[in-house]
Amino acid sequence: MSPFLERGRLLDVGEIKRAVTRIAHEILERNKGAGRLVLVGIAARGDDLARRLASEIARIESVEVPVGALDITFYRDDIGMRAEAPEVHETRIGFDITGTTVVVVDDVLFTGRTIRAAMDALIDFGRPRAIQLAVLVDRGHRELPIRADYVGKNVPTRRDEEVRVRLVETDGEDAVVVGENTPEGNGAVGAALSERGPA
Repeated sequence: MSPFLERGRLLDVGEIKRAVTRIAHEILERNKGAGRLVLVGIAARGDDLARRLASEIARIESVEVPVGALDITFYRDDIGMRAEAPEVHETRIGFDITGTTVVVVDDVLFTGRTIRAAMDALIDFGRPRAIQLAVLVDRGHRELPIRADYVGKNVPTRRDEEVRVRLVETDGEDAVVVGENTPEGNGAVGAALSERGPA
């Protein structure tokens, strides 16, 4: 993997916490409470954020919302086109999503292809009444007509930049950083990246 050159921090630990709290309130307001609501986070990091949102909803509403984790590796439209072997995570959805409002949770929204894959994967688990999307960061550069319902922060970026979300559960700290993947030896900017790797 190419070295990552960090250019700046977009969100710190306090800003991430406030974003999660605000999104939890917005989800409850839009859906008029937590009834028939489930959260499904895209692995990895989206599922960590989904669990944080569920904790906030439980604190606000005193309701336990089901939380699942979804691996979309084999639903991506670029499977087989990448030089590197895909990183496969575990899918854990231990409840029926039919008739529910599913809030898909991800860390970064970029081209929209990860979310399209997530929606395809979800249909294998049932027929939800509605699917909504919550993301911590929307960095633009959409390639598909997909828009987030809940956004922690909109961040204008260059296409050749990478936005990385670091969470305590996975990375030992809470931060959102922007930077570049630089091929070893020449410092040139790497290829454009999707939400979790090369597009």
